[in-house]
Amino acid sequence: MKIVDLTLKMYSGMPVFPGDPEVVIEQQQTFEKDGWNMKRVNINLHDGTHLNVPIHGTKEGRILDSYSIEDFIGKCTIYKKAEDIQNGIGIIFSDQNINLDIAKIIIKNKPKFVGLSSKFEFDVDIEKLLLEKGIISFERLSNTNKLPSEFTFYGVPLKIKDGDGSPVRAFAIIE
Repeated sequence: MKIVDLTLKMYSGMPVFPGDPEVVIEQQQTFEKDGWNMKRVNINLHDGTHLNVPIHGTKEGRILDSYSIEDFIGKCTIYKKAEDIQNGIGIIFSDQNINLDIAKIIIKNKPKFVGLSSKFEFDVDIEKLLLEKGIISFERLSNTNKLPSEFTFYGVPLKIKDGDGSPVRAFAIIE
């Protein structure tokens, strides 16, 4: 078994979507002064490697805590051609972005979830279209070039009440 970490490192000042507030990670307490170390994190739910659920881009879409943890884990493939997009199986876009023609195939075939390499950024209209159709999406996945054509994907979110998304620790297990 091999594990491929698909998560970007989080740090103060890391790149964020243009116009979004900066990520801030600050030391709040130190071992020397307080007897332990503690940092505080100030981020958007959509910074770094993260997932989006429908309420992120729709007025009345599903919220994060309406999903089970199993919805973010599963068999997955790398997109090479339209036939790779299958019902109930995750699909990761490593070498290209998702255009409108591909989005229509995603909507028709209903994969378990969609993932996009950190080399690309969702077109806002396409992202909203997928969310309107109930498609869970993962963004800013790193190391997708290290993935084989098939693997098991894990993108587990924080359990955020009424969340519209969450940072995730994403990884692939290759048998």
